[in-house]
Parts: sequence; C-alpha cells; structure tokens
Amino acid sequence: MDQVCYVALGSNLPSQDRASVELCASALCRMTHQGARLLAVSRFYSTPAYPTDAGPDFVNAACSLSWDGSPDALLAMLHDIEQSAARTRTRRWGARTLDLDLLAFDNKVMPSEAVVRDWIDLPLEDQRTQTPDTLLLPHPRLQDRAFVLAPLRDIAPHWRHPLLGQTVTEMLDALPPEAMDGIQAL
Repeated sequence: MDQVCYVALGSNLPSQDRASVELCASALCRMTHQGARLLAVSRFYSTPAYPTDAGPDFVNAACSLSWDGSPDALLAMLHDIEQSAARTRTRRWGARTLDLDLLAFDNKVMPSEAVVRDWIDLPLEDQRTQTPDTLLLPHPRLQDRAFVLAPLRDIAPHWRHPLLGQTVTEMLDALPPEAMDGIQAL
C-alpha cells in the first residue's frame, strides 16, 4: 500500500558542474526513476545557510511522494541519490552538494513516541554533536526550521505533526518572525 511521504531537499555546493537548483531538480527526477511517485513539489527557495558558518546560501525545496516500500528503503534510496551528487558527510550541518531529509512517512512515529520526543527536546548544543543511530519519524527538527517549513507549506499546509498536533502552517507561524529573514522564493 502506498504511503504519502514528505522530503526536504537542500543544496549549497555545486557538484559535477551542476548548480544547487539543478542538483535538487535532478534529485526529484531520480526519485521517480527509483520507484517513488511524485505528488507535489514546492517552489525552490534561497535560504541563509544554517548554521551561519555552513557555507553559502542554500537552495531548499520540499516534495510529497507516494511510496510503496518501507521507510528504511525510502531513506536508503534518498542516501543513494545524495551519493550520486557527490554528497560527503564530513561535518554535521556543514555545506553539502545535496541533502535529502525524510520529514514524514504518512503519520508514522518511529521508532517510538518517547524516542522521537527525546530528540525533539534535545538541547541545541547536543543537536550539533549527536546523531541518531536509527531513522526518526517525523524528523525531529522540522518544526524548528523555517527553511523546511516554508517549502513544506507550499505543498502540505494542513499536514499535522503526529506528536505536536500542529499543522505545517501553525508550526511556521509559531517561529519567531526573524526565522524567515533571508528566505525567498526563487
């Protein structure tokens, strides 16, 4: 049975003579060639690098897709697409050629509500150094990041976070106004 999934796309480094917009567009094509059915794609946005020392500005977008496999199989496919764009993981939250984050898989909470809540509540200083060893759904940082929520609002404004109970629009509106500074549609 197909599940509706949400994926965030980001890039702030060129790869193989392709600019960030091209890398994100190519990733969308590759998803469809590897078994996902693309349902919707947001506008592409220019967003300041996060954290501020993570290199040049990013191109960010979001998509929804239909997937008939497991969440782990989808994540593996996304990692394969990142590798095809020469993605390296040398520094947490560093500059990257392509970043594909699985934000949500229908309304699944994985591996458990308690584990995901622990990661949602993790202090910022620990977020910079700790990496989960398993897939967390929904993504534990999505409610904190305007550069994820703004594109996601384009395609799923009414999707409701299964743990927080807020829609994408409500989560974006709950951020401080300065969270949208520098974020603009391309």
